[in-house]
Amino acid sequence: MLLTAALQGLETQRARIDDQIATVRRMLGSQPVPAAGATPPGVRPKRVVSAAARRRMAEGQKKRWAAARGAAKEAGKAPAAPAKAVRPKRKLSAAGRKAMAEGARKRWAAIRAKAAEAKKVVKKTSPPAAKKVQV
Repeated sequence: MLLTAALQGLETQRARIDDQIATVRRMLGSQPVPAAGATPPGVRPKRVVSAAARRRMAEGQKKRWAAARGAAKEAGKAPAAPAKAVRPKRKLSAAGRKAMAEGARKRWAAIRAKAAEAKKVVKKTSPPAAKKVQV
């Protein structure tokens, strides 16, 4: 009983608030808000399909796939997508691997040398000590 009274009170508050919102919208000159459940223009509502209709759609799809498989069997092929040309896996020779390793070592040595040179140029020096003045 208490809950039903609370529900009625909340519904009257909601109705009052909806009226106030509508009044403010009219003052602003905006479009009225569509009723609950209505879809905005340009948007299609979601289709509702019965269980019987879904069953008929599934049966029709099964028939179409069976026909496609039957046509593929007659042609002697599977209905899969056409096979792509398979490239043989490339292999790296020992000489090629050695040349790549040498090049990497040379590049890293150059990077390290440049970093060491930059360190030499930018030496951190402490500021000279301030002389104490006796008074």
